[in-house]
Amino acid sequence: MFIQVIQGHVTDRDEIRDAFDAWGNDIAAGATGWLGTTAGLTHDDMLIALVRFDTIENARANTMRAEQHQWWMETSKLFAGDVTIHDCTEIDTYLGGGSDDAGFVQVIQGRVSDPERLRDLNRRSEGALATHRPEIIGGTVAHHGDGGFTEAVYFTSEAAAREGEQRELPPELAGFMDQWRSLLSDVRYYDLTEPWLYSPAR
Repeated sequence: MFIQVIQGHVTDRDEIRDAFDAWGNDIAAGATGWLGTTAGLTHDDMLIALVRFDTIENARANTMRAEQHQWWMETSKLFAGDVTIHDCTEIDTYLGGGSDDAGFVQVIQGRVSDPERLRDLNRRSEGALATHRPEIIGGTVAHHGDGGFTEAVYFTSEAAAREGEQRELPPELAGFMDQWRSLLSDVRYYDLTEPWLYSPAR
């Protein structure tokens, strides 16, 4: 899998939503290998989008399409300042990856000192996470290639996510979480309280 992460502050919440809806409705059908998009706005008007393709080659081919180029030329005008883009070829998933059934998505960004150990922790904690945090219905980690990462955690709802955060974890899962935190630095959280979820099936 390949994921392109697009991020930047926008000038108009409604216009940027309309632009992404237009892409999903009118342009996505011609994007070979497109697997889906998770996007949304934070409370301070930052857009974060994770666009998934099966291969980087198909993602690059999509950028060459005339209709894609025209869409981006218009959409880029809606950003207030620079747009950050990360092309990620190293992807990890857990609990089945992303879910279009999510009512809330939390995006986590930061740096990881040992990606392989993080990957192992995610694998080993998956069963306990499914049992004790059932409101988490999927997750995707996109590695930027320079030690940075973007993780999208999919929840049934924001209320369930907040309740789960307060729930005491069993020792096994708490130990996994402590190890997870020890690998990360410069961690930032972005809440997408009304996520925009697009996929070829919808």
